[in-house]
Amino acid sequence: MTFLKPAFLALTISAPLAAPLFAHSDVKNPVVMERMKIMEAIRGGMKTLGDMAKGKTPFDADKAAAALAIIGTNGELVPEKFKAKEMDPASEALPAIWDNFEDFVEKTEDMVMATKSVGTISDKAALGAALGQIGGTCKACHRDYREKK
Repeated sequence: MTFLKPAFLALTISAPLAAPLFAHSDVKNPVVMERMKIMEAIRGGMKTLGDMAKGKTPFDADKAAAALAIIGTNGELVPEKFKAKEMDPASEALPAIWDNFEDFVEKTEDMVMATKSVGTISDKAALGAALGQIGGTCKACHRDYREKK
């Protein structure tokens, strides 16, 4: 993997964080807002990988590495941000998170480990395998702990 220029990396990491400010403007609880920003950043990383896998954007190993970093780094924040049982009508978090907090944390850790275990994504074939592995962990958590809208 080539070394990412700091400005590119900062933009790549911060851009997904800006969108939730507009998308979640109806959220009143600041703790829930922080959690939503983290989840939005993870979704942004997955979208970057998914768009490359689908051919919507060209494959770029540096962007794939940055997306993995976004997913993993934000995933590491999830358990701490969900410790307190904070709710908001706009939240998609289910109360089951706090009923089964240990399982929720384990599923989050599975996602973080998946981002680390895929290693370098050097081509589109490796990208597909990485998406399957990481996406499976997202789905496992969303199935039990996210409201279906």
